[in-house]
Amino acid sequence: MNRYVVVAAALSLALTGGCGSGGSSSSSGGGSKKLTLIQGIANEPFYISMYCGAKAEAARLGAHLSVQAPAQWDVAQQTQVVTSVAASRPDAVLIAPVDKDAMAGPVRQLTGNGSKVVFVDTELADQSVGLSRVSSDNRLGGRLAAQTLAKQIGDRGKVMVLAPTRGIATTDDRVAGFKEEIAKHPGIALASEQYPGDDAGKATELVNGELSKNPDLAGVFASNLVTGEGSAASLKQANKVGKVKLIEFDASPKQVEDLRAGTIQGLISQEPLEIGRQGVDQAVNALEGKTVTKHIQTRLVAVTKDNVDSPDIAKYLYKQTC
Repeated sequence: MNRYVVVAAALSLALTGGCGSGGSSSSSGGGSKKLTLIQGIANEPFYISMYCGAKAEAARLGAHLSVQAPAQWDVAQQTQVVTSVAASRPDAVLIAPVDKDAMAGPVRQLTGNGSKVVFVDTELADQSVGLSRVSSDNRLGGRLAAQTLAKQIGDRGKVMVLAPTRGIATTDDRVAGFKEEIAKHPGIALASEQYPGDDAGKATELVNGELSKNPDLAGVFASNLVTGEGSAASLKQANKVGKVKLIEFDASPKQVEDLRAGTIQGLISQEPLEIGRQGVDQAVNALEGKTVTKHIQTRLVAVTKDNVDSPDIAKYLYKQTC
């Protein structure tokens, strides 16, 4: 989840087959089933990778897949996208809601217009909405981040955690899992829990402030790409790269580059291609009257400098284009 330049009017961006921003788009497949993927934000490697998996699976099943996304991680912008998609009445919608409560009303527009709804990556708190939920086990991911950070700092020292904002299902669970696991390490103290919004500059300010209060800070867990970007910038400014260990969620090309360079010590990577593939499978199953799996959890892995070039890790590294 990241933030990018807002296009005029800040309405939806529809991704092209190459996964860039542009006008309306559809993937291959000329079948009668019409599916739409509504991402959390445009041009973000996690969602690009999800689209790649969904696109390939839709083509395999003979379905028609279009994809849209707001320019920013924002309830108002995603609501406009959902309203537009609801008016087009696709057979099924795969959606990553940007807020687990605030997006409930807009998502009901989709079901009210007859579209089957499958949640991918994020979801709503209301379990009565949506036929299937496909995501990583984010609480487990938070625990894995804590274990990785604990190892990096020798099981001792002060750490901080950052998340964009409360109310996002995925990052809420990552923070909860991180705190659960860190509590099992008596030599580690959670010094700070911060919410800078989807704003890398604000994340930089918060980490700068924490370093001023706790110059002996040992580690940082950034629960999404944006907070990771801001954290890395702060550590560079303070000449603390490598001295303060940084663990981030996701594995974009830039994050992998920073991992190899030593700016980041660990990445908790998901399987966005698999999330996209499974989402399409469940949507098509629903349309064909087949069994739909209510909850599907995909795998996570800790990526470090030691294993980043392993063939087994390659599928966990995100794409910039399909």
